[in-house]
Amino acid sequence: MPRTVTMSDVARAAGVSPMTVSNVVNGRPGVSEAVRRRVLEHVGATGYRMNVAARNLRSGRSGVIGLAVPELDRSYFAQLGAYITAEAKSRGYRVAVEETGAAAAGESAAIELSQALQYDGLILSSVEMDLTSISAAGTFPLVVLGEREGPEGLDHIRLPNREGARAVVTHLVAQGARRIVYVGGPDSSEVNIRSLRLAGYRDAIEQLGPAQGIEAPSELHVRIDEMTMAAGRAAGHQVASMPQLPSAIFAITDTIAIGVVRGLRDCGIRVPQDILVAGFDDIPESQFMTPSLTTITPDHQWTARRAVELLLERVAGTAGEARGETAPFVLTPRESTDKAQRQPGRQ
Repeated sequence: MPRTVTMSDVARAAGVSPMTVSNVVNGRPGVSEAVRRRVLEHVGATGYRMNVAARNLRSGRSGVIGLAVPELDRSYFAQLGAYITAEAKSRGYRVAVEETGAAAAGESAAIELSQALQYDGLILSSVEMDLTSISAAGTFPLVVLGEREGPEGLDHIRLPNREGARAVVTHLVAQGARRIVYVGGPDSSEVNIRSLRLAGYRDAIEQLGPAQGIEAPSELHVRIDEMTMAAGRAAGHQVASMPQLPSAIFAITDTIAIGVVRGLRDCGIRVPQDILVAGFDDIPESQFMTPSLTTITPDHQWTARRAVELLLERVAGTAGEARGETAPFVLTPRESTDKAQRQPGRQ
């Protein structure tokens, strides 16, 4: 029978100590990113497998972490879940996934279930729950993904919602757009995706408008109640019926943007020839639709890696003060905002 690959074998191959390998596979801090990646490469190359049962027996841990997301049938959360599962697996952990329904009761139940099943910790994508009550829930290891700032004592990772929205609108203006529709939720005093991306849209309009002659009357905000392709399609029909067709649309998510493109097409309006369209999130479908969709690409792999790292530091008791971090992003221009295909004179 082939010899079992040990931690010492990985250490020799990577040129580090066995303790460094142990720190990497257990998600402990104090290892540089370059060394961590080198160790993980050699973990894969050597076929090393941690003896999870022995580790759990020694540590009193289950080797399982929870992931609670609003919906499982949305591409964004499916993609994020895949990255988190891969990151956790590389550290010898399995992931149990729960759906919260984007409701406070579902989020609270996910925390309670994770504790009852003795998961080692939970990564929670929070939409509605009072984060103060989460912070007061005790010492159970928890990392929150969400748009609201986490209270003191709670590790938190947020998306670059406002910053990304500003970048999209700035790009549309650079492509020659002057009447830019925002398709998203209604105005809200709550801090969430809807309010933050709308705020970013308005930031860019206010900053660029006076110099660029950009128009932003209230009718250029198309309000939707659901974050679905069907809602986006209906919004596309609404835009197509406007007395003056705008030059561009920024949709709150790629899912909505895909529906918008379909709705415009229903009405004989072409993208990008007649109107530019951009989204946010860079879900996998965005690069394969026709036309391919310009979008904001948050670093989903970074988000997954940091969420797992922060959680496992809490599990190991080495985390220190709670941290709040924002995922990096880039603007990914594609065919849907290609100004070379625009009709002459349309603004």
